Amino acid sequence: TMPKEPAVLRQNILDTTAAILACGIDPKKCFLFRQSQVPEHAELAWILGCLTNVPRLLRLPQWKMKRASQNNEGTVGLLTYPVLQAADILLYKSTRVPVGEDQVLHLELAQDIAQHFNKKYGEFFPVPKAILSEL
Repeated sequence: TMPKEPAVLRQNILDTTAAILACGIDPKKCFLFRQSQVPEHAELAWILGCLTNVPRLLRLPQWKMKRASQNNEGTVGLLTYPVLQAADILLYKSTRVPVGEDQVLHLELAQDIAQHFNKKYGEFFPVPKAILSEL
């Protein structure tokens, strides 16, 4: 949600990809792709954002903390980032999502959005459940 220098961003993408591969992820057994090259992420985020009310987003602790660290000048991108996360999960009809404790509320938002969408338009998205780890 913060502007990055294009060269730094490109290098970060390469470094992250190298780290994922170094951890043992086998590209012959899974899909590895750059999210920004899949326009459906942003398209679904827009649709889901139109179903999500602003007061709900303003109550998220991450918004409050980040906004405070930015001298109370949080951006729209920062506010709507949890909706993009929900789109990332729901786009692939994920049923289980590994999350840390700090992301449980964002996953609950994704659950609520899926339920709201399904109620309005019919069963389409599974409601994802958290996989919490002690690590």
